[in-house]
Amino acid sequence: MTGIRDKVGQSGTRLPHVSRRQLLVGATAAGGLALAWTFWPRDYEPNLTAARGEHVFNAFLKIGEDGHIAMVVPQCEMGQGVTTLLPQIMADELGADWRTIAVETAPINPLYTNTLVVDEDSAVFTPRRLVPDFVSDVRGWARREWAVRHAVMLTANSSSVRMFEGPCRDAAAQARALLMMAAARRWDADWQQCDTEGGFVTFGKKKLRFGDVAAAAALLEPPAEPVYRASSGDPLYGKELTRLDLPSKVDGSANYAGDIRLPDMVFAAIRQGPLGATRLKSIDRKAGMTSPGLLHIVEHDRWFATVARNWWAANRALDHFAPVFETAGTPISSDRIDKVLAAALKADGYRIAKTGDVAEAMEGRTKVSAHYAVAPALHAPIETRTATAAPDRGRLRVWVATQAPAQCRDAIAAATGLSPSDVTLFPMMAGGSFDACLDHSVAVQAAIIALQIKRPVQLAWSRAEEIMRDIPRAPARAKMIATLNAAGGIDALVARIAVPPTNHEVRARLFDNTPADVAQRDAAGAPDAVAVEGLANAYDIRHFAVDHCPADIGLPTARWRGNADSYTAFFTECFIDEMAARAGSDALSYRMAMLGKSPLLARCLLTATSLAGWEGGLSGTAQGLACHSMRGSHIALVATARPSERGLQVEQFVAVVDAGRLVNPAIARQQVEGGLVFGLAAAVGATTDYEGGLATARKFGQLGLPHLAQIPEILIEFVDSDRDPGGLGEIGVPAVAPAIANAMFAATGHRIRRLPLSAQPL
Repeated sequence: MTGIRDKVGQSGTRLPHVSRRQLLVGATAAGGLALAWTFWPRDYEPNLTAARGEHVFNAFLKIGEDGHIAMVVPQCEMGQGVTTLLPQIMADELGADWRTIAVETAPINPLYTNTLVVDEDSAVFTPRRLVPDFVSDVRGWARREWAVRHAVMLTANSSSVRMFEGPCRDAAAQARALLMMAAARRWDADWQQCDTEGGFVTFGKKKLRFGDVAAAAALLEPPAEPVYRASSGDPLYGKELTRLDLPSKVDGSANYAGDIRLPDMVFAAIRQGPLGATRLKSIDRKAGMTSPGLLHIVEHDRWFATVARNWWAANRALDHFAPVFETAGTPISSDRIDKVLAAALKADGYRIAKTGDVAEAMEGRTKVSAHYAVAPALHAPIETRTATAAPDRGRLRVWVATQAPAQCRDAIAAATGLSPSDVTLFPMMAGGSFDACLDHSVAVQAAIIALQIKRPVQLAWSRAEEIMRDIPRAPARAKMIATLNAAGGIDALVARIAVPPTNHEVRARLFDNTPADVAQRDAAGAPDAVAVEGLANAYDIRHFAVDHCPADIGLPTARWRGNADSYTAFFTECFIDEMAARAGSDALSYRMAMLGKSPLLARCLLTATSLAGWEGGLSGTAQGLACHSMRGSHIALVATARPSERGLQVEQFVAVVDAGRLVNPAIARQQVEGGLVFGLAAAVGATTDYEGGLATARKFGQLGLPHLAQIPEILIEFVDSDRDPGGLGEIGVPAVAPAIANAMFAATGHRIRRLPLSAQPL
């Protein structure tokens, strides 16, 4: 055992400084206790490529002699605006001209490890086989060290700004110092008396363009600690700058994985069998080989692919081959899923969290309970899974959208027998993801096909394949049990949640390349704290407990925008509303009485109800209220909804959000609006039934997604704050379904306890 100074930080939110060329990775533990891992590398250097006249300053910045500034973004751009937000932070600290900013995707490197996600979802990312249980701080240290070692560059948990604001600002500050040093040498001045503004180094009335001193600056050594820029009279931070990715997306020049074109490239389509332990049984080879345009076929244990000169010919050929699959075990079906969840809810569970003593508090008291259920939720991005792969003299190049590039590369290597160093991965923008791009099946499949046919190939899943093979967010059931005090307030609350241990499955698939059916089977029965997070986390309830009842539903499950909060908020906020009605209390005042320890959320509630003209949730008002806190952000939502001739009609959302400092208010608004619409889609649809191991839906139109005419008026207000930024990508999702359900109760007097929202009682 030896003590090692921690350079990562216990929270994982930022590094003290990023040096120009390397990052020292160390660790701490309680009382200086640390675990020494033999031959553990400590120094990592940037592996960026510089063009002619371009100079690498550190892992996040390159500056060209022509004045352009290439900012390196280690997160997947999937619509959340990260390729604008992180450059905006760096440009502000650097004193750059926004018009000179370019963006590059970071290569795989431990320097870009997202230790924040690793810490927040410790149940997923703790390498249990390597870490002892006896000291929790040692486990946390080892978890982060393991993540750095494996270059866990995850894009997840609304973490991009929360994780990388500090390192990006540090990188820009050190590059700025180098530019000032180089300029000061020309002027024979003290570099600390210089400044930067608009892409120039300044000293009194003297000024030099960044490009003029870039070459000399790149050869200097930066100060040991970043020297931050004084506040600017015209800061870029906080401005509604136009997104850097927007022009190319508008004019169609943006490249996605499906836009890659290579010499001699061909196109592939794929057919996969039912979810579960499925194997390819047979194909009609005689009929299939007559398909027009067919070039190659590739048979795999778990799938069958056809290759042609265009995708349409390849996809049509699949029908001619008519592949037949066989699945071991009981086929997955919606009826079986419901029965397993119901049985799990009645069985013993694992106590994940507790406050006070619920058993004693409920002893001999009248208990009030309610049951809730949510169906599986599909990711349903606009872009179907697509990857392009090209053999290259014993190596392989792959273009794919991924939220975990190192793990994607390793999965390709493991499947093809190549060394990870022989796989070059080009991470692409995603046309929507919602965590679907944590699955690397399409990249692995494209790689196998390319190596077998020995030419570049682009594989794209059909829409039907995308829906049928999507690994959904888990379905869940809940039983909320409470005892009330004399005033009708909640004295004790037990939340029992029956849901699969999704995050153990995700870990096995992501880091061990375990097939989905095997990962699902191996995880069955395990407790999973992440699968039940977000339950009543803001309310001050004297006696409170959360039980996870693991359910072996047979259906593999995955992470999804909002994760567990997307259903636990539904359980909590609907139940709180029911208890308020039972007590004859206004839903607002009932919540406020329990938010004494959550002043930021309480402020959001008061502001939202004021803006929405809250009428107390009285019968006929058609207004519903919900609030939630997650990832350092808080939201209160008032929904107006009622039944109509066309079904459920949501008329208005009024949301108030406290997300700390806003790097770009326009992008913040886009993210919350997108989350609200995504939450609406999940409240009314975004699901499918299962029969014989297959999703019954095949097209977007069968998913019950809302149409444009069903999108309500949306009013969003942000609370001014100087807190560190909170997450914005998910905060709009969890409150939507309960707010609508509560509004429907106000409009009809009928409680809806099932998602998608349905009049069918449990």
